Amino acid sequence: MLASEFIASSSDRTIIDVRSPSEFREGHIVGAKSLPLFDDDQRAQVGTAYKKYSREKAIKLGLELIGPSLREKVEIAEKIAKNKKISLYCWRGGMRSGSMAWLFKTAGFDVELLQGGYKGYRDHMYICFEQPWKLRTLGGMTGAGKTEILVQLREKGEQIIDLEGIAQHKGSAFGNLDNVPQPSVEHFQNLLFKELQLLDPKMPIWVEDESQHIGQCWINEQFFAKMKTAPLVLIERELKERTAHLAHQYGTASTEDLKAVFEKIGKRLGGQNVKLAHDLLDNNDIEGAADIALRYYDKSYDFMIEKRVSEGAIPVDGKGLNFAEIADLLIQRKNEFEAEAHLV
Repeated sequence: MLASEFIASSSDRTIIDVRSPSEFREGHIVGAKSLPLFDDDQRAQVGTAYKKYSREKAIKLGLELIGPSLREKVEIAEKIAKNKKISLYCWRGGMRSGSMAWLFKTAGFDVELLQGGYKGYRDHMYICFEQPWKLRTLGGMTGAGKTEILVQLREKGEQIIDLEGIAQHKGSAFGNLDNVPQPSVEHFQNLLFKELQLLDPKMPIWVEDESQHIGQCWINEQFFAKMKTAPLVLIERELKERTAHLAHQYGTASTEDLKAVFEKIGKRLGGQNVKLAHDLLDNNDIEGAADIALRYYDKSYDFMIEKRVSEGAIPVDGKGLNFAEIADLLIQRKNEFEAEAHLV
């Protein structure tokens, strides 16, 4: 079964990844359950036997290693696939998934195999990224509340992709103060692909204007290129509004964690400003410290913003408005953005 068919048919099936645990951790089809044929050590042993001796030797070693665990694998599958409908894959759709498919079919399961395996799925994903998605990028100075505006747009029926949400990172030096583990680059792409599958490619999709990396995650080249050529809307807000938003956003972080981030950007901020920020944090003046951080970021973005406006970005005055009101304004001006899209 090809990747597109495999994805479409998996709504009532349990997807099972039979690759090794380390392969699964690096990236997997979103929603898949890990039920490896070999653990990492066993996989290494079989691979060595294949390279050093022969395919036949590797197969015999594999049978010897997994023989005692076959019943356990069936019992696990029965627990995670209660309707006994399974979609299986390994790396290339070869011996590992073929062996597990035989086992589960023998045990009475309804089994489908992914042709080309996880590699085929990833190839299909890259084709998806290259599609002519109707992206609309949402930009603005740090603290403008772009993510919150995206959330409001979604609640009002617009299509969005929350790249920072997928990456588990807010996209700046302050972006992961909660220390939430980020997905690998590979799995970040899988998560993005999953989100895109839920959207109508004929309708506009709002995304935040990002650099190619969000923390440790990197946006796929083809998709990022489409972001950079999409119509760009720049949200304008007062400095005090942005300061208040940052203070609210990061106010629950510990003083020590916030100080550490100011140290991280200290070279460009200047030692005197770092010390002042530390003093403000010690006095629980989060807004005062946020104001110092914003002045650092604003210096970096002022020139870029002017350049983007000169290149056709559309400023939207959101000063004095809440996030829901800004979303309403964007929806009201949709025709203007659509006209801009035809120029891209």
